[in-house]
Amino acid sequence: MRQREKPLNVAWRNPFLPNSCSLISMFNLSLHQNSPFAVRFLSLLPFCRKSQELKALNSILISRGLIGNESLVDHFINHCCRLGSPDLALPAFRIVQKPSLYSQNLLLRSLCDNGLFEDVVSVYKKSRNSGSPSNNYSFPFVIKACAALRDVWFGSMMYCVALKDGFGGNLVVQTALLDFYFKIGEIGNARKVLDEIPQPDLVVWNAMISGYSVNGFDCEALRVFRDMFVAGMKPNSSTLATVLPVCSRVEEVDRRFGVCLHGLVYKLGCIEEESLAPALISMYSNCGDLSAAEEIFDASTRRDVVVWNAMISAYTRSHAPRKAAALFRRILVDEIKPNMVTFVSLLPSCENIGSVESFHAHVFRFGYDREASVVTALVSVYAKLGEMDSAEFLFRDTKVRSLLLWNSMVSAHAGHGFCEQSLELFRLMQADGFDPDAISIVSLLKSCSQLEAAMLGKSAHAFVIRRGIDSNLSLLNAFLAFYFDSSEMVCCFRIFDRMALKSVVTWNTMISGCIDEGELERAMLLFHHMRQEGCKFDMVTLISILPSCHVYSRGSLLGSTIHGYAIRTALASDVSLGNALVSMYINCGELDAARLFFDDMPQKSVVSWNAILTGYRLYNLQKDAIELFHDMIEEDDQMPSCVTLLNVLPACEALHQGKSVHGYIIRRVMIPLETPLLTSLMIMYARFKNLKSCLVMFHFGDKTSISVWNAVISANLLMEDGNTALSFFCELLHSRVEPDEITIHNLISACLHLKNLNISNSIMAYLVKEGFDRDVALGNSLIDMYAKTGSISSAGVLFDSLPHKDNVSWSVMINGCGLHGHGEEALSLYTQMRLLGLKPDRITYMSVLSACSHAGSVEQGRMVFNTMIHEGMLPGREHYACMVDLLGRAGRLDEAYEIVKNQPCGSLVASLLGACLSHGNYELGEEVGRFLLDLKPKDSAPYVILYNIYAAAGKWADANDVRLLLGRNQLAKVPGISLVC
Repeated sequence: MRQREKPLNVAWRNPFLPNSCSLISMFNLSLHQNSPFAVRFLSLLPFCRKSQELKALNSILISRGLIGNESLVDHFINHCCRLGSPDLALPAFRIVQKPSLYSQNLLLRSLCDNGLFEDVVSVYKKSRNSGSPSNNYSFPFVIKACAALRDVWFGSMMYCVALKDGFGGNLVVQTALLDFYFKIGEIGNARKVLDEIPQPDLVVWNAMISGYSVNGFDCEALRVFRDMFVAGMKPNSSTLATVLPVCSRVEEVDRRFGVCLHGLVYKLGCIEEESLAPALISMYSNCGDLSAAEEIFDASTRRDVVVWNAMISAYTRSHAPRKAAALFRRILVDEIKPNMVTFVSLLPSCENIGSVESFHAHVFRFGYDREASVVTALVSVYAKLGEMDSAEFLFRDTKVRSLLLWNSMVSAHAGHGFCEQSLELFRLMQADGFDPDAISIVSLLKSCSQLEAAMLGKSAHAFVIRRGIDSNLSLLNAFLAFYFDSSEMVCCFRIFDRMALKSVVTWNTMISGCIDEGELERAMLLFHHMRQEGCKFDMVTLISILPSCHVYSRGSLLGSTIHGYAIRTALASDVSLGNALVSMYINCGELDAARLFFDDMPQKSVVSWNAILTGYRLYNLQKDAIELFHDMIEEDDQMPSCVTLLNVLPACEALHQGKSVHGYIIRRVMIPLETPLLTSLMIMYARFKNLKSCLVMFHFGDKTSISVWNAVISANLLMEDGNTALSFFCELLHSRVEPDEITIHNLISACLHLKNLNISNSIMAYLVKEGFDRDVALGNSLIDMYAKTGSISSAGVLFDSLPHKDNVSWSVMINGCGLHGHGEEALSLYTQMRLLGLKPDRITYMSVLSACSHAGSVEQGRMVFNTMIHEGMLPGREHYACMVDLLGRAGRLDEAYEIVKNQPCGSLVASLLGACLSHGNYELGEEVGRFLLDLKPKDSAPYVILYNIYAAAGKWADANDVRLLLGRNQLAKVPGISLVC
């Protein structure tokens, strides 16, 4: 590869040269001696080594009319470039009418090497406009400048000019174009250029590897590295410096591959190359082996500032801020001058504002306070720590702003939820002449998602397609996330299917997006496709897919398989994944497996405890939940969170337990209480009929929160006080807090408690006025309310007026008809439902069977019950209870007894026993009664019913035996009283 020419040491000075202020007088003296101007000029040129001296010579060159001497101008430009000051040659170059090809290429190269890319473009334009030719050495520098400036249009035009001038097939020009297209993210065009290179050299291979790496296609970069070996090409230090950081980012590649590359460095004899020590340090630190990175650093013989920067960056990435700061202090002690990269690497490690301000002072000390990259790093770290005012002050104080700085501000505002300000900054960035890049668009999409600005996000997508940067992998992943946030799943899958390369982030975005949208089967299908395509799962993949396991009949087996994979890949020890596994086992009904894994977890966070507590609450294991809470605060010394207490309070089985938890909350100074915790305390006190404490909590609550009002209304409903619940609702309306759906459901429940049709009509009028009647769930509740308050006709009218009917709508209407004895209407609704293609669920079948029971429709009930079984739905106890009640009412007691014997449940047997008594079947009643005594020996009710059966049959001796057995078991009949004489 071509090496940069090192500029001469500008500090060197010839002791025999007069001082710089006398250059012009020396030149004038030579004129009086009648020497040729050009000779005198050239004789002075080697002695000029300072910018002021060069400026003086430039003035002489122009004022004395020597600008037309092509050789003289070339010498002057060459001298400026050798001194590393090509900008001082620009005035002379611009005056020359037709610059030579030599001076043009010389200046282009020097300007490019010094990062003056805008001047590169202006020099080329000047040469082109003046009719000067260009060759295969001119185009690479201009194309490189276009890549640095991200000037897509001019770079593409340069490609066309190179083709027109016959240099399109030149390897150097093609390599520059390849690098240009990779840097602007146009992977498709880069591949077209690659297809036109018949025999790529090492520079081309390096450009390919670097290009794929920069654009996030790390797997593709490693594939190219492998193909290079297959092609017999020997890598150099630049190749290895590019590949080393890639191998640490690819999940499919472990640390051993990096160690192999390290060995290759020794084998090729490149260990002393300056670029490889930083690359090795970065590779080992990215692989999590910080000690190996430190060994490389300590063994480095030529420890320049680049190596120091690499080690600081390694500490920053490894979340070791103290080590990074200590290393910076060693730099100062060793009198090594830090550069801009030092501060850019160091600043992200800051964890508090004090350390930021300290390093900011050093930035001023070394004069980097105006450097765009350093200012950008400062803005980012201030924003990360929430110091947005400081970030904005730095931004406003910066005169020359870069695209990176704009991106930092746009991203900072989006990250802190200031989305409108972020969009305004994005607009100002464009007005300032900066074209958005992939990073800009990613930040824009975050704001669009939070503001639900779907059209703006789609406009950004159109812009990306027009600019030809739609192949950038990070950008495509951001669009996938945006479209999922906008519930545009069709767009997501369209983008996903068209993606040539997919990273693990791509798959994770798709899987988590489908789960968020409730498409659990699609998520699982993607998970299987990901495995088939050979993409290795990472932590995020497993955490994303585990919540969807429970939707499958063999979900626990699938979850166990994922658990086994996590163990094999050493991911199971991660706390976050462990929490997800606990939740998965609970959702799959494997509470014992969840507890077993929880007990084996080496580290537990508060989320771990919350997960297992949630499982105990869901399975109504209150005692176990309380014991686990005690273990949490005593043994593990964990500080419970609000979620912990929200799980514990419903598990309290007595008032003293609830008060103990409340006292613990007060001792832990969790005051003022968060609203969810306060409302949970209110409900807890209401469960134990402690209205006074409940109202005290309500008094301390935030009266502007609808959750507090909902809690106090629910509390009164728990105490079956519908009137007080309605009075609190009226108070709520006067407080001008807007009711929500939960409030309305509580209001309807209050009506059901009161069973007052007038109140129901008043509430219905309010709901119509406020527009709540259009909600399907509330409509279903209203149908149930009218049916249970005695107005089945109003329920029917409301049912017919529903614009959309779900299964619940049909179920509550069928149940209402059954309650009012309208069995035929209930069966007719059931038939209509099936004709419309709706599949009845367990609740619907329960409602139909109940209606048949009330109407005495035995055959229809049997038919419905058999249909339920035929469709693969296993009946529950409630369905069997309906059948026993149906058969018992119809006097078909033997058939009911057959069901009871197959489903031995106390409530079913008691229902049949009552039917035996009412139908006078004393023989079967005696048998059923004895059966019930075996099931419930400590319940007095079976004894009383069996006594009544013997008494009705005139078997007084047996009746007395039952009474004696009742007393022997220390049971007593619940006493009754009558005021009728």
